[in-house]
Amino acid sequence: MTNHSAGDIARWFIAWAEAEDADLSNLKLQKLLYYAQGHYLGLTGRPLFDDDLQAWAHGPVVPSVYRTFKSAGAGPIDPDKVLPEDFDWDAYADVQQHLMKVWNTYGAMAAWSLRNRTHRESPWVTTFDSSERGAVIDKEKLRDFFVTAAHAG
Repeated sequence: MTNHSAGDIARWFIAWAEAEDADLSNLKLQKLLYYAQGHYLGLTGRPLFDDDLQAWAHGPVVPSVYRTFKSAGAGPIDPDKVLPEDFDWDAYADVQQHLMKVWNTYGAMAAWSLRNRTHRESPWVTTFDSSERGAVIDKEKLRDFFVTAAHAG
């Protein structure tokens, strides 16, 4: 059992983007969740969050987080509407370094570039099936793919 839900991690990325004066769309947020989960599994062998990632047409998605921020459409998520005024950075002390590294690696990339990148990576490629909605990307498959990346970087 992890300390954080995918929604918690999503809120951290939204808060961090706001602190960096960067826009964050739902599409980009989904890819950051994928990379955060993948690299954490690769480094520790444990999931960062228990929620499943699914292989959707535009790449990996955590459905509950997608639905939470769907109202933003393709535009940036408004932090003022989704974050508490007293966002608690300390609640993320156990994973903050990891999340900062994910942001520093992928945060500057455009959402569509991240989408295209996930489309070249085996966890999505071997899971996505256009005739099957909601195919879950196996955490073991994620770990195996990212274990090489985690130890290389």
